[in-house]
Amino acid sequence: MILAGDVGGTKTRLALFEPGSPARAPLLERRLESRAYPTLEALVGSFLAGAAASPRRAVLGIAGPVVEGRVEATNLPWQADAAALAAALGIAEVRLMNDLESTAWGLSLLTPAEVEVLQPGFPATGNRALIAAGTGLGEVILAWSGAAWRPSASEGGHADFGPREPVEDELLLWLRAKYGRASYERILSGPGLADLYRFMGESGRGAEPAEFASRFAAAEDPAAVVTAAALDGSCERARLALERFVAIYGAEAGNLALKALAVGGVFVGGGIAPRILPFLRAGGFARAFASKGRLSPLLAKIPVGVILDDRAALWGAAAVGLSEERWS
Repeated sequence: MILAGDVGGTKTRLALFEPGSPARAPLLERRLESRAYPTLEALVGSFLAGAAASPRRAVLGIAGPVVEGRVEATNLPWQADAAALAAALGIAEVRLMNDLESTAWGLSLLTPAEVEVLQPGFPATGNRALIAAGTGLGEVILAWSGAAWRPSASEGGHADFGPREPVEDELLLWLRAKYGRASYERILSGPGLADLYRFMGESGRGAEPAEFASRFAAAEDPAAVVTAAALDGSCERARLALERFVAIYGAEAGNLALKALAVGGVFVGGGIAPRILPFLRAGGFARAFASKGRLSPLLAKIPVGVILDDRAALWGAAAVGLSEERWS
C-alpha cells in the first residue's frame, strides 16, 4: 500500500493506493483540518487508524522548506522528520517534499479541462514554472531535461516585494511598518489579501459599505469576506484590494517566468486562483505578467494557465510514491 498526502497550512488530503494503480485512483481518501492536530504524526496516524492496511511507503507534500528529510512547516506549528515519522507510524519508507513540488509532479496528470487558460501564448521546448497563492505563496521551477520536466522546490515566495508604481510604494512602506520586512507572501496569500484590504482603508482608498468593517473584523477568514464582496460588487474597497492582488500576482508570476526562462508555460495553482477567476480573466494578471520592459515580447508568448483541480498535489505525491524510478 502507498500513502500519499498534500499537507497544507489549512487542510490536508491523504489517500491510500494499491501499488501499480493509477495515481488518480485511490482506494481511500480523506480531507482533514491541519490545525486540528498537534503534529504531522498525529494527523497521519488518525487517518491510518481508519484504514484496512498499513502502507509500506509514504510521500507527503508539505508547505515548508524540506532539507534532508526535515521540515519546519511555514504556516503550521509543526516540525516533521521523515525518519521519525516512519518510525512512529511503522512505515518502511517516508519521503517529505515541498507541497508545491508535489503539485508540479501532478501537472502531467491534469486534463485540459482542469486548466483555465489565461494567456494562450506559444509554448516552446524548455522550462516551466508553477506559482501558487493560498495560506502562503509557493513557487517551483520545472527544469526541462530533454525528456521530462523535473521540479525543483524553492522558497521564492518569501523574496523581497518589489513595487512597480506609487500605490505599491506606499504598500511596501505599510507592510514594512507592520512586519519589518515585505515579502511577496505578505501580499499573495489569504492573510495578504486581508492586509491589502486594511491598507486600502488606512490609505483612504475605496468606499466601504455600512456594517462591512464589523463583518470583516469578526470573520474567521477575512480574505474570504473580501473576495465575496469584490466578486458581487458590494464593496468598492474590496474590489480595489482584489484588483491590486491580481496585478501583483501577475507581476510576480512574470518575475518567476523570467528567472526560470519558463518558455514551456507558467501554471497558477493554490486555493485562491480558482475562486477569483473573474478577476484573473479580466486581464490585469496577464498585463502585469507580460509588462517586463525589453523582455515583454518574450513574456507575451509564454502560456499561462490556472489549475482548477485542487487535488493536483495529491496526484503528484501519489505519482512519486507509485513510481519506482522517481523514488530512486
